Amino acid sequence: MKPRLLVLDDEQRMVDIVSMVLRRDGHEVTACTDAEVALRTLNDECYDLLITDLRMPGPDGLEVLKRARSAHPELPVILMTAHASVATAIEAMKEGAVDYVEKPFNNDELKSLVRRALEHTRLARENRYLRSELKSRYSVDQIVAESPVMLDVLALVRRSASTPSNVLITGESGTGKELVARAIHYESDRVGGAFVAANCKAFSEGVLESELFGHEKGAFTGAHRTRAGLFEEANGGTLFLDEIGEVGADFQAKLLRVLQEKQVRRVGGSGHHAIDARLVFATNRDLREEVAAGNFRDDLFFRIAVIPIHLPPLRERTPDVIPLARHFLAKWNEELGRNVTGWSQEVENYFEHHDWPGNVRELENTLERGTALARTDTIEMDDLLVDPHATPASSGAPTTQNLHDFLEDAAEQRVRSILSETGGKRVEAARRLGIDRTTLYRLIRKYRIEHAE
Repeated sequence: MKPRLLVLDDEQRMVDIVSMVLRRDGHEVTACTDAEVALRTLNDECYDLLITDLRMPGPDGLEVLKRARSAHPELPVILMTAHASVATAIEAMKEGAVDYVEKPFNNDELKSLVRRALEHTRLARENRYLRSELKSRYSVDQIVAESPVMLDVLALVRRSASTPSNVLITGESGTGKELVARAIHYESDRVGGAFVAANCKAFSEGVLESELFGHEKGAFTGAHRTRAGLFEEANGGTLFLDEIGEVGADFQAKLLRVLQEKQVRRVGGSGHHAIDARLVFATNRDLREEVAAGNFRDDLFFRIAVIPIHLPPLRERTPDVIPLARHFLAKWNEELGRNVTGWSQEVENYFEHHDWPGNVRELENTLERGTALARTDTIEMDDLLVDPHATPASSGAPTTQNLHDFLEDAAEQRVRSILSETGGKRVEAARRLGIDRTTLYRLIRKYRIEHAE
């Protein structure tokens, strides 16, 4: 589709010349010699760029610029003038002009300015689209919840998003703390900035300091160049620090200073760098108990827990289980290329009465497994590879393995066993497993099963 341009100049000859040059360059051009007519045309139709003369009877170019930008804030405008001056250029840029061209101008210069302005329009539209896509994916409205307790939590999430205050999200593992952190970011006025996430438990204390605060070249062995930390990367956006309850006393003291002074000092550096990031923290620990036990600084706790948000475990929000299951079924149908329409009544009873110690993460993994292994368009209990009558403590031998890992091991052993029984014949193995070959190939890759020929 050709870019649409509106050209305005009170001299007919100039309008004709500019229109001809730009049409030959592949643009669709509407020409006007009257400013009021041009402004009405802008309101009636959609244009990608306005090119207007500066000196005209009636509304001049700056007035047209102001009114056009007021009605269409993202419309790029180029001014043409035979009376260019620094003051004029400054005023035009303040009002939102992307550039100006001085008469008489070179045709190639004009075409180059127009291409740059149109690229500006394309990037702005692309940016709007991406922001819209991200917000539609991570907004509070996309979090599946029907239980009263979770609806109250989401109401608090919406209210906290509009503030700059630090947020502490607590809850058991698998309850969706990062999902809520992202929702806070994408509902806030920082949505145009980056969402930067770090798991504090994943790094040793020395490495964590370098990751978050950055380091100077030569600060330690392997520091071959200066590197900004995640605090600086998140400037203008949101920094999410998960597992904050795992950090030691020395790092707690350094983090407290950063929160107080709103600036960081890179490892090995002497100067300070200002930070402007919204901070969201998360932990599965009870930090009040950690404070009472002397494991966590009380002054740091009160700094990070300005707005506390607690996510209840799935066993305390049973009205959400079936809606979440439907959501994950649709997700895994799409990702696995399957067409599973639902589950049996036995499976539904299991969903409703299981304690879900792994919370929402366990439920999603169960639906992934059931969708992948379903032999018909309905998930049966056998497809889940779970004992509907077993409880987490029913095994005779003690184990430290969590339920998710146990179920993953069971699925892997089942696939390996069938492949062994069929001599590695994938078509026959897929038939006996009740899945298609594409799903079997994915599971072979996932479990790194060798010699499955």
